Amino acid sequence: MIGKLEQTFIDDCPYGPDGLLLDEILELDLPGSRVSARMPTHAELPLTRAQRVHPVRHPRHVSGGLMIHMTGMMGFLHAYYVFGLRHAEGWIGYGAKIHGARFLALATVDEPLVLTATTTKVRKSAASIMARYVFEFRQGSTVVYEGDQTAMWLKPEAGKTPVMSSAEG
Repeated sequence: MIGKLEQTFIDDCPYGPDGLLLDEILELDLPGSRVSARMPTHAELPLTRAQRVHPVRHPRHVSGGLMIHMTGMMGFLHAYYVFGLRHAEGWIGYGAKIHGARFLALATVDEPLVLTATTTKVRKSAASIMARYVFEFRQGSTVVYEGDQTAMWLKPEAGKTPVMSSAEG
């Protein structure tokens, strides 16, 4: 499990490789409910490739919107390996609430990011799991993003739009 992503994990992801954007699992701490993965950075990342770059005022970087998306990919990684949920079996996760998001430094396109997700609270029922996560994204020794978010994992019924009305406040 540690190392390059398994094809079964890639195939189960609700996003294709251009949306998954991870290439290596660095840590799976099941008892600690924590996962870490590597995200390569480059000029052709989604949103990054559309930036109008200025060397001083707007250097090329990993956009904040993409970092929020990566919290979802890390949540999926966590749900797959820690909770044992499979998209192919009907499970899907949705972000329910961003309690806090701090962008602490620009993530440049010259060094990979190390993304970490840890659950701080989990509430399970037969048909859903609500999980609160803390995220830390690092580039080298620099923390570039910290987040505190809640996600809902569920098996939606055919013809019904999922509702996360029980998301903790």
